[in-house]
Amino acid sequence: MCDQLEAREKLIEDLGLSYLSEEEKEKFIMKAEESVLKRMFIETITRLSEADQDKYEKMIDDDVSPEELEGFLRGKIFDYEEMIKRVIKEFKEEFTKGENIDYLKNE
Repeated sequence: MCDQLEAREKLIEDLGLSYLSEEEKEKFIMKAEESVLKRMFIETITRLSEADQDKYEKMIDDDVSPEELEGFLRGKIFDYEEMIKRVIKEFKEEFTKGENIDYLKNE
C-alpha cells in the first residue's frame, strides 16, 4: 500500500501537478490509472494469440485473482514488465507534452 501511495505522489510530482487540491489529485489519479489500464489491456491483447485471448477471457469470466492473471500474461508475453513500463512512460510523455492537457477537465 505504501508503495502505491508513493508511486501516486511521484506521478503527481513528475507531471508538475503538486499545486492541485487533494480532491483534484485523486480525480486525476483515478483518470490516469483508468487510461493506463486501458492502454495496457490493448497492448496485452494485441500480443496474445487468439487461443491465449480466449483463455484470458475465460480466466476473467472465472474470476481468477489478479495475481493469476498477471502470472498468465507474464508467461505469454516475454517482455511483459518492459511493456508495462513503456506504456506508463508513454502516458507521462504525452501528458507532459500537453497531448492530454484537457485530461483533468473531462469527466
